Amino acid sequence: MINLSFQPPKTTPQIDIKGSKSETNRLLILKALGCDLRLSNESSSEDTRLLKVALQKRKGTVDIGMAGTAMRFLTVYYAVTPDVEVVLTGSERMKQRPIAPLVEALRSLGAQIDYEGETGYPPLRIRGAKMEGGKSQILATESSQYITALLLAGGFLKRGLQLQTEGKRTSSPYISMTAALLQSLGFSVSDTGDALEVEPFRSGVQMHRAVESDWSSASYYYALVALAPPDKPLFLTTFSKENLQGDARVAEIYRRFFGVQTVFKAGGIELKKSKAYRPVSLFEWDFSDTPDLAQTVAVTCLGLRIPARLRGLQTLKIKETDRILALYEMLGRCGAEVAHSDRELSLKSFRVDPEKRCVIETYNDHRMAMAFACLAPKLPIRIKTPEVVEKSYPEFWRDFEKAGVRGA
Repeated sequence: MINLSFQPPKTTPQIDIKGSKSETNRLLILKALGCDLRLSNESSSEDTRLLKVALQKRKGTVDIGMAGTAMRFLTVYYAVTPDVEVVLTGSERMKQRPIAPLVEALRSLGAQIDYEGETGYPPLRIRGAKMEGGKSQILATESSQYITALLLAGGFLKRGLQLQTEGKRTSSPYISMTAALLQSLGFSVSDTGDALEVEPFRSGVQMHRAVESDWSSASYYYALVALAPPDKPLFLTTFSKENLQGDARVAEIYRRFFGVQTVFKAGGIELKKSKAYRPVSLFEWDFSDTPDLAQTVAVTCLGLRIPARLRGLQTLKIKETDRILALYEMLGRCGAEVAHSDRELSLKSFRVDPEKRCVIETYNDHRMAMAFACLAPKLPIRIKTPEVVEKSYPEFWRDFEKAGVRGA
């Protein structure tokens, strides 16, 4: 448990943000499948560490804990890798997270995958084989990671992959990110809107790839600047206007609704609060494409006491925890009147006591811990199980201290 307070830094702190977990994990899968890659600025997250360890295994049980991305990516990787026989499993929460659409798509291509427990959920017994590829289809409304996992392997199948997507795609910027990443490495990828195709890959020379710094991690500093005194800017390395990550939309959201300006400079971005900012009467946004920003934005609305309607949250129910329910509970504990459904969450009114310490349950969710830490300039905050940040951002507490958030 950690008690948080805020003391504005005397000078502009520089925060060195590590590489994107999403991009790093995609590149590691491609490297393991056959791309000749040399990587730098990799993510330091626990999820990435677990994926690296798992990629070395060919037999036995592979436990990836809470790493949802690794579960989806490894399901495909093991299925298309000859001479593999593993049981892919994870935490108790992971065993409650659905994976049937991905398994069915792989089975239609010839994969040998069996459920070891409840049908439709991990753990999975996977017997790898050299697969021909060809046509398959998948439900697109549940998780973009199913589609990404298949696309990453598609170029290494003899006939490539022609993937029909059924229903409106959720978190579509992550699919676009995958396609753009593949294209940048020499893969031929096409997208007609309801189908994606990856042609067989012809390997080339070794490539160096510097992983983009993580915009999801940057989102917590946007919230901190929005909630802190207006004359306290932050500098984050190493970001640029050219990027593949959907969560870069955090800059637009915080400019439009919370008065945080993003200034691109050599080596990174400076974040500063506009002194002319006046709170909006209502925040409203559809997070279907950027679900990982929802918790941080909800906390920002609480701190600024801005009524809000957050839509497109349907995928949050199958994350590390049911994030809609977790937000409902903790925002309410901090003084907000909250309503929720399976797809939305609304903040209606506020009775925030700035002297009362708000105790936050993380529910083993890294983003709950980091999002609510942003309230420190407004409220005394206590975070239970603060170590959960290791999942995506191990340096978080050290870096947040540089930005003025002190823990005791």
